[in-house]
Amino acid sequence: MKALRRLGRQATFYGLIASFVLFAGFPFYWMLITSFKQNKDLYVGATRAGHNPLIFNNPPTWKHWDYLFNHTLYLQWLWNTLLVGAAVVLITLLIAVPAAYSLARLSGRWGEKLGMGIFLTYLVPPTLLFLPFARLISVVGLSDSLWSLILVYPTFTIPFCTWLLMGFFRSIPHDIEEQALIDGYSRLGAIVRIVLPLSLPGLLTVVIFAFTLVMQEFVYALTFMSTVSKMTLSVGVPVALVRGDTFYWGSLLGACLVASVPLAFLYNLFLDRFIAGFLGGAVKG
Repeated sequence: MKALRRLGRQATFYGLIASFVLFAGFPFYWMLITSFKQNKDLYVGATRAGHNPLIFNNPPTWKHWDYLFNHTLYLQWLWNTLLVGAAVVLITLLIAVPAAYSLARLSGRWGEKLGMGIFLTYLVPPTLLFLPFARLISVVGLSDSLWSLILVYPTFTIPFCTWLLMGFFRSIPHDIEEQALIDGYSRLGAIVRIVLPLSLPGLLTVVIFAFTLVMQEFVYALTFMSTVSKMTLSVGVPVALVRGDTFYWGSLLGACLVASVPLAFLYNLFLDRFIAGFLGGAVKG
């Protein structure tokens, strides 16, 4: 009887895992299979009797991928997104790390209140800010330039990441830093050699979160960029592959697949560190 119960629990456990894997992996399968389907399967065959949308009803085709890479500026948009994302992540780390440490360690009882005030700025929706930001970008002469995005994106990545790192820095015992100071390290030396290595999960959380925000942001990118070759993925893909009521579904989902698979891989590769960093900031803070 005990063996049957154990077998039942194991079957339930593995069944739940299999269900979760199928649920999480189905969007990627759908994007992959759609990117290789012929148009008659995408637009006409869906209403035909006996048509199965989950498999190939006709031989697969490469024409959607050919159109994506040879008839659009997809690779240029991908490069623009990576360039802007790397710059924004670097700026976010350079500002959020010292700001969060100062608020968590050196500002006394006002640190938490200031941190909450900084976090509240993250909650202001872009739809209220893109007009004044557009005026600012025009005044400084950065219209239709990737530098406009690099300048504006940190306004919403820094507040949240600062609040997140504040909680994580608070979770590091003061005794470790005090011991480093006693051993002869300066405050900066203690931060670089002791605090930052212990904060690696939180820093990784900031990197992934900030880069993901950059990739999915749409309002600012649409407002500031008008030249197609300077657009990022979030704007370039719908501009080129959605024309009126015509959707290039094969190329659209192929573009989404290329952009989403690396991020999904990174999230799964560093899942433990990501969860530790996020819970460290959200719960302990």
